[in-house]
Amino acid sequence: MMNLKEISKKIIKGDFSSLLGFGNGNKNVHPSEIAKMLMAVPTETAFKAFNSLPSGTQTKVFPYVDVLLQKKIVKDSPRSKSSLILNELSSDDRIAFFSLIKGVERSSLLELLNEKNKDAVHDILGYPENSVARLINTEFATIDKEVTIAEASEHLRKYHKDTETANVIYVVDKDGRLIDDIPVRRFVLNDPQKKITDILDGSCVSLKMTDTKEDAVIKFKEYDRVVLPVTNADNLLLGVLTVDDVLDVAEQRDTKDIQKFGGVEGLDYPYVKTAFFSLIKKRATWLIVLFVGEMLTATAMGYFDVEISKAVVLALFVPLIISSGGNSGSQAATLIIRAMALKELTIKDWWFVMRREILSGLTLGFILGTIGFIRISIWQKLHLYNYGEEWFLVAVTIFFSLIGIVMWGTLSGSMIPIVLKKFKLDPATSSAPLVATLVDVTGLVIYFTIAAVILKGTIL
Repeated sequence: MMNLKEISKKIIKGDFSSLLGFGNGNKNVHPSEIAKMLMAVPTETAFKAFNSLPSGTQTKVFPYVDVLLQKKIVKDSPRSKSSLILNELSSDDRIAFFSLIKGVERSSLLELLNEKNKDAVHDILGYPENSVARLINTEFATIDKEVTIAEASEHLRKYHKDTETANVIYVVDKDGRLIDDIPVRRFVLNDPQKKITDILDGSCVSLKMTDTKEDAVIKFKEYDRVVLPVTNADNLLLGVLTVDDVLDVAEQRDTKDIQKFGGVEGLDYPYVKTAFFSLIKKRATWLIVLFVGEMLTATAMGYFDVEISKAVVLALFVPLIISSGGNSGSQAATLIIRAMALKELTIKDWWFVMRREILSGLTLGFILGTIGFIRISIWQKLHLYNYGEEWFLVAVTIFFSLIGIVMWGTLSGSMIPIVLKKFKLDPATSSAPLVATLVDVTGLVIYFTIAAVILKGTIL
């Protein structure tokens, strides 16, 4: 059989015959690999390629393709086929699909589900969009604590399917309340005649339906689990959450944060699948905001035009000054935002952060100021550039300006995320470009104010 790269080339050319070989009996290719091939081509071509797959393989591949292709498959396929695919999905994949569909479109597609799945989707979609409930898989295995391991194993073989959630078995009481969880390995490594109650360890970590997805990421990391049970307020076991879904959440969150750091609104689809004008819209908003902010830089320089006209040498260092402040602010913002995302810091730690960043700013400013002072001195002494008779005062101005601006940059970059968090806004919106723009404007004011004080009576 030809390799996947060769098959991808055939798909691009519109030859889908090779896909017929990916039947249920083919154990060598994972559905995600097939999905990767489909997502590498235009959506229309991917749709035709998907339809060329054996029907049993289509259902397995569907969860791995992006939402644009999923929508096209469900909308443009015969109703019976769309209904089969949606009903055959695991409950978490089904919820993930319908969570991305809104309004009338969602209502229409819900009609493709059987009554059981439709009711389950309705129930889950009633929870907040950022809740754990939107990720749970309702297919899980439960047993009674009073039976033996042998009896429990027979019960599981008889009533439960082989699914990704079956790696952990849940012990519940007669009302369905969660008591404990048991890894399958404990079944295998214990005497079959032992009672379930004898192998319980009483350590069962769980999530609530109303917990946020971020809470889930933290708990999975903290306890090193691959699956966690999800209960309601009465401790009734309603589903389980698997680590693959949590990894997807973490990736989506980090992707949006990184995009915001760069001054871009979070993209709804992958970059290569985002429409051109949609991409322009996402980027233009922040660019306009930052452009207007940078216009204040010109205003600030205009305010000091007298000083600049008297001491043109000051203008030489404007790029150096504003870039140092912006860079230090961006550094601080990135560090604080990430620390808050990892729960290392909260808004209550603002005073600790402020003290730390003031000292950091002073130290970093002193280092950069010293370098600037030495640079001016060497250039003057070696006659590489003539800064005038008052070159020493110019060097002192640069020295103190860098200390003040870098300290202000680190302070601004660290405090803005905390203030935004205090007002329940996303700290990631205090992206590096925003902080840099703010520090650019205020940095000029600091620079020319210090220059006016130190150079007064000389070149000013």
